[in-house]
Amino acid sequence: MDFSALTEQLGEKTAIALTGLCVGVLFGIFAQRSRFCLRSAVVEFWNRDGTSKLAVWLFAFAAAVSTTQLFILSGWLDVAQSRQLSATGSLSGALVGGLLFGIGMILARGCSSRMLVLAANGNLRALLTGLIFAVVAQASLSGILSPLRTTISAWWTIDGGSGRDLLASFHLGHVGGLVFGLLWLAAAVHFARRARLGWREILGGTGVGLTIAVAWLLTFQFASQSFEIVPVQSLSFTGPSADVLMLVLSPPGQPWDFDIGLVPGVVLGSFLAALWGRELKLEGFKDGHSMRRYIAGAFCMGFGGMLAGGCAVGAGVSGASVFALTAWLALIGMWVGAGAANFLIDRPTPAQAATPAIFPADPTIQP
Repeated sequence: MDFSALTEQLGEKTAIALTGLCVGVLFGIFAQRSRFCLRSAVVEFWNRDGTSKLAVWLFAFAAAVSTTQLFILSGWLDVAQSRQLSATGSLSGALVGGLLFGIGMILARGCSSRMLVLAANGNLRALLTGLIFAVVAQASLSGILSPLRTTISAWWTIDGGSGRDLLASFHLGHVGGLVFGLLWLAAAVHFARRARLGWREILGGTGVGLTIAVAWLLTFQFASQSFEIVPVQSLSFTGPSADVLMLVLSPPGQPWDFDIGLVPGVVLGSFLAALWGRELKLEGFKDGHSMRRYIAGAFCMGFGGMLAGGCAVGAGVSGASVFALTAWLALIGMWVGAGAANFLIDRPTPAQAATPAIFPADPTIQP
């Protein structure tokens, strides 16, 4: 791919931000139409209540892993210099952050990417949750919560390089990574058949995964041709949400990058998809009591996502697609944390059902 003409005409910063915008629009469309959400998949899995949401997530996960590994095998992509593999990682941060993010998903009834999608459709609960999520993420990165994040991250670290690459550690190679992704694709097909999943959800979930792989490819191509440092990256919403927040609050003239285009792109894509499907609808909180749940969930996701090095998409799919050890630990933590929170909060025992819940569920919320 030759981006020289585009960068010469627009400038490198504008070109990479425009690329992020386009990828974000596609992600927003696919995520909105498929109802892609890790929280919904986790709840379905732990409750043994159907397989439709799980199948959608598996299609996205399998498509991201398989296509990313295929790009690498074709020689079009090299992720060795990506942050998830080359930089020093925190195993303690991945585990603790993943657990916290999983708990937050249950409390907020959706992950950070789902909040963006729902906010663009008129969901004011998601809008408030997303704003708090971005504020807490920024506070965790360089604000009042950063010392706590740094302390937890320092408990157990790992050097960048082959030690963070699961394919290298287990001597599987990228062929093994491709086979692994195809196995998950087979699982997705199995669960989709059991749930009699429609083509809209199948194509939408697959599209979500493809945008993640394409983001890896495009940022690598820009990095290869740029005279400036362009990170090789894919989709994530913890750091980018904080970046967009600071861009809005900062004086004009701040530099643009892929993340700055990504978040508005997701909002725009989701809005267009909801407009086309006639699904735009203003929704608010049922009452003041339910706000506690969403505020707590946003806090857990903001701090947990920054601690883990990514959100349900950033670590759970993007990082997992390149087999970064910390990303897989964070993903496991999200599944465990969300499963435990779902059991303790949304599925109370008979004894608990007789007492008021700390975080009452809002029956008006749609997954």
